[in-house]
Amino acid sequence: MSQSAHSNGTAAEDTSPSQPDKFKFSSNLSLETLRQIQADFAEERNWEQYHTPRNILLAMVAEVGEVSECFQWKGEVKDGLPDWTPEERTHLGEELSDVLVYLIRLADRCQVDLPAAVLRKIELNRQKYPASKVYGKSDKYTAYSDGDSQQLV
Repeated sequence: MSQSAHSNGTAAEDTSPSQPDKFKFSSNLSLETLRQIQADFAEERNWEQYHTPRNILLAMVAEVGEVSECFQWKGEVKDGLPDWTPEERTHLGEELSDVLVYLIRLADRCQVDLPAAVLRKIELNRQKYPASKVYGKSDKYTAYSDGDSQQLV
């Protein structure tokens, strides 16, 4: 699936489940906007005192478990989730949203510029996994090293 990323972490809008290869995120929100909305939400409730990096991480891990429950016992799941009910798709969206909210909040509290970190990581992965060597393969990056490359994170 090919998709271009905008510098603000968004892509154009088209959420049609019938064409999963053409899916794109809505383009009217950036990660910074979501970060600010979540920070305001926490501040309005005086929850900053509870939003330590450790607490946020543990909450996020719990939410990842809830995403896993959405897929539990379903066997192989097709792209676009064509066999899922609207209620199941909505529930998955809610659980994925919980994970994203906690991820953004964790990055905020740790002062990590998440969009910049993602772009940096993608570039590191380009170096670890050159398309000319890994196309159609899923081995770990060490299987593709020439022995002279630096250890990449």
